[in-house]
Amino acid sequence: MEQLGLNTDGIIVIRGTVENIVFHSDETGYGVFDLEDENGELVTVVGTVPFISVGEQVELYGYWAHHKVYGRQFKAERFEKILPTEKNDILRYLSSGAIKGIGPKTAKKIVDKYGEDAFDVISNHPTWLADINGISLKKAVEMSNDFKEKSGVREIIMYCKDSFSPNTAMKIYKKWGRNALGILKENPYCLCNEIDGIGFKRADEIAMEAGLSKDNENRIRSGILYVLGVFASRDGHTYVNNDVLVNATSKLIEVGGELILTQITELAKENKIKIVEYLRQSHVYLTENFNNEEYIARKLLVLERSNVSVGEYNAISLIEQIERENDISYASMQKKAICESLKNGVTVLTGGPGTGKTTIIKAVLNIFKRLGYKCALCAPTGRAAKRMSETTSYEAKTIHRLLEVDTGNEYSRGPEFVRNEKNHLEYEVIIVDETSMIDVSLMTALLKAIKPGSKLLLIGDVYQLPSVGEGNVLNDIIRSEKFSVITLNEIFRQSENSGIVVNAHKINRGIVPDIKERYNDFFFVSIQDESLIPSYIANMCKNRLPAKYGKDIEDGIQIITPTKKGYCGTQNLNSVLQNELNSKSKKQYVTRTQKIYKIGDKVMQIRNNYDVEWERENESGRGIFNGDIGFVYEIDNEEKLMKINYDGKIASYDLSALDEIDHAYAVTVHKSQGSEYPIIIIPLVKCAPILLTRNLIYTAITRAESMVLLIGDSEVLEAMVNNNTQINRNTGLRMFLESNDI
Repeated sequence: MEQLGLNTDGIIVIRGTVENIVFHSDETGYGVFDLEDENGELVTVVGTVPFISVGEQVELYGYWAHHKVYGRQFKAERFEKILPTEKNDILRYLSSGAIKGIGPKTAKKIVDKYGEDAFDVISNHPTWLADINGISLKKAVEMSNDFKEKSGVREIIMYCKDSFSPNTAMKIYKKWGRNALGILKENPYCLCNEIDGIGFKRADEIAMEAGLSKDNENRIRSGILYVLGVFASRDGHTYVNNDVLVNATSKLIEVGGELILTQITELAKENKIKIVEYLRQSHVYLTENFNNEEYIARKLLVLERSNVSVGEYNAISLIEQIERENDISYASMQKKAICESLKNGVTVLTGGPGTGKTTIIKAVLNIFKRLGYKCALCAPTGRAAKRMSETTSYEAKTIHRLLEVDTGNEYSRGPEFVRNEKNHLEYEVIIVDETSMIDVSLMTALLKAIKPGSKLLLIGDVYQLPSVGEGNVLNDIIRSEKFSVITLNEIFRQSENSGIVVNAHKINRGIVPDIKERYNDFFFVSIQDESLIPSYIANMCKNRLPAKYGKDIEDGIQIITPTKKGYCGTQNLNSVLQNELNSKSKKQYVTRTQKIYKIGDKVMQIRNNYDVEWERENESGRGIFNGDIGFVYEIDNEEKLMKINYDGKIASYDLSALDEIDHAYAVTVHKSQGSEYPIIIIPLVKCAPILLTRNLIYTAITRAESMVLLIGDSEVLEAMVNNNTQINRNTGLRMFLESNDI
């Protein structure tokens, strides 16, 4: 083995010949093998090196590590394969089984006949191999195809070595096969359209390095699609007005508007985007978002029209029966909500905390079970589903679990579900909580799985923030006036003394809470200097609250803040709280961006990952979802592995892929949606006006189960309550619902 030393990035480079393969996965390319130098010294190598074979010469880029069992190892982060050129080395390589169909005997025949030209013959003149006794023409072609496939992987990895990891290069090759390199050279922008995790800017850098011009058609098209994607993921828009799209794309790629308009037309012809003329404006959709909103509207109307009503007389009779049996009396709006759920195909129930939504769910479940209906309860997040189960004493699932996520297709750019239009759910009643959190793609998936004739009850708080993903589903359904909507406003007796409930409703009506009024669950601490707030919060979490309510309360405290930046932003608060609450933990991992993870750290999954494997007692599965909170359970720096405990589910992560995990001692209000926590601490400090809104503080406060503690400036609270600016989203669901074409 020849060690070439360090490159400019501090990465060690070594070269040698593969002597022995301990383990190798053809699917992922990950392997463990021994590398031999010319003096016979063996080095154990681990890393992603696709189609590795004994006898191959490789150049590896990585670093040394020490395994607690196997000792010193070289961790390969990227590599280059060097095909042997000497006859003996070629024979050794072919004899290793590197090429399907060629064993030691066949290898000797090929090398004896063609010598150092063996690789050229196999690749470019496979029919010549049929001249050798025992090799048919069919077998010769199969050998050549296998050799070319492995050469194609090698070529794509070599081409991408300065831009992507071998793992990403493998994804690219598996997407396009032997044509991958040609496709990549011709149009690098296909990467951001087809390969998950590669954005426009990265593809644009590759294209510019390859010499493509700024006005290249593929570049303009990709820029348009990227801008539409940004408006969707960042702002929640399902469509963008044509003028806005042209201006934003022009600014991004520095190309004139006429060229962009031309490619918008071409993309529409190819069905990659949809253009809808509405109210004298051109609305431009990504085709997926257009199809989703159109489908949601059509299926909701189908459910409403195909409904078999229980009948008002029967509904009232059943309600009265439950009242007698349980010695209770429902309020008039509660009775109306129950009746509407029984009569209609689609019913919407909305209201703030303490207005009796759970009571209605229980009654509806009771009645439908008496009538022999099969019911399913679901919510968009694990925490919301768990809370739904606890309050109703009826099993509730996440929507993903209800639909049964299909993890078989690793190259899908989004979730695929076992339950769909061809494999409907068996339930006749679907009750969905926290509907305000559901974006258009998830609602589409849910509706596809619901069979016509089923009843759908959508429950949510329309005054909360809209979904993180694109769309404004609940709001659009309500505003369309196509379905029965029951709005609960009355606060019930058991909640009248709750400061959380009372003040949430005050805020909703634009009334600033009286911070001097005494409640057992709602407190305000005035601190004008925001630089002092982080240490105060840390002391509350570490000392004062546990001293009063017991050590067990620590995990139930959640800091929710409007912003990521500043003294009271998530970035600083997470750093302060990690140091204060988890300072004793010694086992840690430091990422390349200097983010530190320790055993015991509170962390959150910040985007859906359908491939993460988890285990829980006798159960196993895949998928950890956006907003799930857990604690770092184990860090293995040698195996490059981190395990996180999500309410008993132990999920495993590669340490090199932690960009979807973040600390969660403090989270933004947006990330807290759909969850409830025993104790909420909210810092109130001046920040961007767009973050100081009424529905944002309302959403934050309503995340609390038992206590809210506001810390900061009372003027900020007043400003938020008085700022009723709504997040404006361009969405078309209401338009589709109101259209006579559906």
